[in-house]
Parts: sequence; C-alpha cells; structure tokens
Amino acid sequence: MLKFWLLFFSFSGHIYQEKRFHNWLENARDWAVSRSRFWGTPLPVWISDDGEELIVMDSIAKLEKLSGVNVFDLHRHNIDHITIPSSRGPEFGVLRRVEDVFDCWFESGSMPYAYIHYPFENVELFEKNFPGHFVAEGLDQTRGWFYTLMVLSTALFGKPAFKNLICNGLVLAEDGKKMSKSLKNYPSPMDVINDYGADALRLYLINSPVVRAETLRFKKEGVFNVVKDVFLPWYNAYRFLVQNAKRLEVEGLAPFTPIDSTTLQDSSNVLDQWINSATQSLVHFVRQEMNAYRLYTVVPYLLKFLDNLTNIYVRFNRKRLKGRTGEEDCRTALSTLYNVLLISCKVMAPFTPFFSEGLYQNLRRVCTGSEESIHYCSFPQVEGERDERIEQSVARMMTIIDLARNIRERHNKPLKSPLREMIVVHPDVDFLDDIAGKLKEYVLEELNVRSLVPCNNTLKYASLRAEPEFSVLGKRLGKSMGVVAKEVKAMSQKDILEFEKAGEVTVASHCLKLSDIKVVREFKRPDSLSDKEVDAAGDGDVLVILDLRLDESLYEAGVAREVVNRIQKLRKKVGLEPTDAVEVYFESLDEDKSISQQVLNSQELYIRDAIGSPLLSSTLMPPHAVSSILSFL
Repeated sequence: MLKFWLLFFSFSGHIYQEKRFHNWLENARDWAVSRSRFWGTPLPVWISDDGEELIVMDSIAKLEKLSGVNVFDLHRHNIDHITIPSSRGPEFGVLRRVEDVFDCWFESGSMPYAYIHYPFENVELFEKNFPGHFVAEGLDQTRGWFYTLMVLSTALFGKPAFKNLICNGLVLAEDGKKMSKSLKNYPSPMDVINDYGADALRLYLINSPVVRAETLRFKKEGVFNVVKDVFLPWYNAYRFLVQNAKRLEVEGLAPFTPIDSTTLQDSSNVLDQWINSATQSLVHFVRQEMNAYRLYTVVPYLLKFLDNLTNIYVRFNRKRLKGRTGEEDCRTALSTLYNVLLISCKVMAPFTPFFSEGLYQNLRRVCTGSEESIHYCSFPQVEGERDERIEQSVARMMTIIDLARNIRERHNKPLKSPLREMIVVHPDVDFLDDIAGKLKEYVLEELNVRSLVPCNNTLKYASLRAEPEFSVLGKRLGKSMGVVAKEVKAMSQKDILEFEKAGEVTVASHCLKLSDIKVVREFKRPDSLSDKEVDAAGDGDVLVILDLRLDESLYEAGVAREVVNRIQKLRKKVGLEPTDAVEVYFESLDEDKSISQQVLNSQELYIRDAIGSPLLSSTLMPPHAVSSILSFL
C-alpha cells in the first residue's frame, strides 16, 4: 500500500517563535497525509500498476479531460472506478486512483481557501482577505488544526494562514480531573446559569487562566464571586444614580436630563475630571488590547475601572449626588455618573451582553435619539483629552488612604473616631500639591482627619535606604549583581536624595535608573512621642504619619459620627428609601444629661447636615416612632 508523507521541518519559524507552538514545530515529525478510510476526501492521485506513471489531479476539468468521464461527485464511490489511459501506450494499461483518503486535519488546514473554491472562484475575495485576522481554538489544536493551517499555507503561499491566534486552555473539574459525565464531578452548566446568570459565567471564564491557554479548575464559587465583586457594585452605582435622579422630582425640581458629554468635560470638580479621564483611558486601553487580540489583559482593567467607579467616584461624591452641594452641582455629578455608566455598558457589552443590555434599556429612557439596543451601538471612541496627571494623583490618594487605614487598624482606631492631624511625606512637590490642594477634602473626609500637612523634606520624618530591584537587575547584570547590590545597599541618604533628583546613578560602572533601585522610607518617630501617640506607614514611595492623640473635641466628634451611623442603620432596618423624609428624636439615658447635651450642641451642624434634619426632643416623639438605644461608652 502506498503512503504519502509531508516533511515538515522546513516550515517552522514563521510565527510563534517561542513556547508551545515553537516547541512543537521544532520537534515536529513527518506526518502522513493519507489515511486508509472509505469516507473522506480522496487523494487526487492516479498511478499505473507498475508504479512508474503518476498523475496528480489539480481540477475536475483535468480529470474529465484525461478520463473522458463526466465527474459530478468527488466521493470515493463516484470516482474510484474512473481510470486514465497510460500516456506510454495501451500495452501499459491504465492508471487507477490510489485507495487512500486525506487525513482530515489536512482538509481542515485547507479551510482558508477551500471553502470559497479558490483558485477556481473568488480569487479577488481570497487575495484581499488572506491571511485571516484570527483563528480561535483550544490548546489541543497545537498539533492539529493550528499546525496543518500553518504547514499548508506556508507550502502554498509562503506565509501563515492567520495573523493572530486566540488559544484557550482546558476547563477541568474542581479536583483537577477531566470533567466526566459518569463521575458527575462538575456542576450542571444550566444550574450555574440559573443561579448566577450567563454573564457571570462568561466573565468568570474570560477572566481566568483558560484565556491564556492554561488549565482552569472550575469552581461554582468563583462564578458567585463575580456576581458579588462585579455585578452587585456595578448595579449599586446604577441604583444610586436612579435613586438620586428620582429625588429631584420628589423635591419638586425639574426631572433629570443628562448634560451632554462635551459640557461635562469642563466640570471644575476634580473627581469629575478624574472619572472622565479614566473613562477615556478605559476606552483607549480596551480598543488597543482588543485590536491586538489580548483578551486576557482587558477584563482585569475593566474590573478595576468598575471598582474605582463605585468605591471612589460614587463613594466620595455622595454629598454632591444627594444634592447637598446645590442643585446645579448635583446635576453635574449625576450627569457625569450617567455618562460613565453609559460608556462602561457599551465597553462591557461584548463581555456581559445581557447585564449591559438591561442597564442600557433603563439608561436610554432619559436620552432621546438613542439606539434601540446596546448591541446596535458602535463601540465607543476616545473623546476628549486624557489627563494622566490627575489619574496618577487619584491613584496616589488612594494609596495614602489605604496606608492611613492600616495605621488605624493597628491601633484599633475606627474611622468614626476623628484624628487631629496627618502628615504626608514625599519628595515630589507636585504630588503634595495635589494631595494638599484639590484632593484634600476627600482625603480628610474619608479618613476623618482634621488637618493634612504636606512635607517634602523626607529626612525630617524618615530615614532612607536603598535596595536593588533584583527582579529587574538580575538577568541584566548577571555575575555583576552581587557587587552592584552591595554598593546600592551602602548608599548614604545624601546619595539616595541625589539619585532621586537626577533619576539615575552609576554603580560599579553600571548605569541604574529609578526603576532599578527601590528607595525605602522608614519612619523616624520624634523622641518625645510614643508609638501609641504617633505612628506611620509607607509603601517605599510615600510615608503617611497619623497623630493618634485624642482630646475632648475629637471625642465629641466621634460620638456625633456614631449617632449618625445608628440613625442611618435604623433607616435601613425599617426599609426606608434615601428619598424618604423622617423626623429624628433624641433622649439621653445618662444620669448626667449635660454630657450628651454638650455633644449635641457642639456637633449640631454636622448631625443636621448628615441626616438631613435636626435632632428633636424626645418629648415631641409620637407613639408610633421606632427607637434605638445608643451607648456613648
């Protein structure tokens, strides 16, 4: 039996120069083109009985011309009987088709041209669209479809059959074994979808190692975490918008109509500027990465954006969104949130098609001329300028807030307890100007601190030491790493400051940049104060110092915060909407009622502003009022 073989060693090196595909090509063995089967594409090879004469048919027309038979079907049972007279004369008999058929992978590998009947038809269409933009399949196709696509295309056209390859890994059961119907070692997909939704399952898979051609141990709890960490905060941001847009009408004001995005770009509010810039950065990043088929980088960025939207913009702008800073400012904040939610829905639509559509259908009600479905909308384009400076400043602000929270937790100082002062130490004056300027009110309110002191004299509150970034320098320096590391660690504080100012330093004849050396700032506590009175936290870049000492006024402010917190919890307990107006009554249960009265007198404005109404005497309380006992101790 005659077998046909292709030699593949000469086709490596066109794409995927490393890792899996490169390794497969580098070690590829000869692969038989033919298979001994009945069903399949017959090999178009006719051969004489003595094996001396062989003809490969390149068209039906050629077969018909040589055989004199009309060919209407290319399956074996319709062409195996066709013979071709030998060109050497009648005495040499006839040529018959070999019995073998093509290996089905080579049928699949010829897909880019075979499916449009090239070169017999659609020549212009093929040449205009080849190679294809991308192919997508599982990791198990490395030696199958990916390989034969590459081999045949390289042999025929001298180039790959595709420009990009999206390769997914394998989804395994939670125990790491292959999913098995007999073992029932995986949850029913329909149960997962019914419990958490198709979008949650989709996002769980897209944001997993499987999109990087690695294995995934499927866990139903992972899908639940997507609902908890992504969809609920995202929906809560939308719900907050709806509640406060509805409040305008409850208060007798004009219905909410979003301000156009061009006008919103001119907002003077720093967080409006930040979220508008961050939204445009999101659109820019997603378009860039999707154009490069890097699906695995997109979803983490999207999730971080949604986290920032809910935990920074909405959280820090509650007063504005609730109308506490005036109607005009409220409408600007609501319109900004509306615009960001609308754009984020359009960006997320390919990843969460159902949830995005649901939000869009509600958002479009207040926007005339919008498309009927989010899936009819064009993917967003970058509009307006991105402000990288303001995005970096807000990121740094969040670092400072996290560091300060860590100090509070270490000393069991809850956020309800106000503190006197916070010092931020950093050599960059521009950074300090942002924190102590336009972002100051957000830092102070979020951390419940009365004053913020910027300091660019890093030696006043900290000692400096330098450490080499081994992960960066190791491969670059090789054997010189030991010497360089020793000299970097020996740098004096003066040397470190000069290095930070210059941006580079020469160590053991090697030029090191800011990214090569980590400067660590360690807190230098004043001699007169203990660690219970003043403490600090840093991340190597910025140092945050908190004054932990309390006085009478701080105590009273802390009690007022607790009063407000209890009132808000009581509202939630009885199922009140944010727009529901209530009257709040107060009665002191202390023997010395002057203590609580002193707190209420000194903190009256704060409490009134926080709950939207004054505290009334309990003597005026109606019999149907709901009560709660609050201890100041």
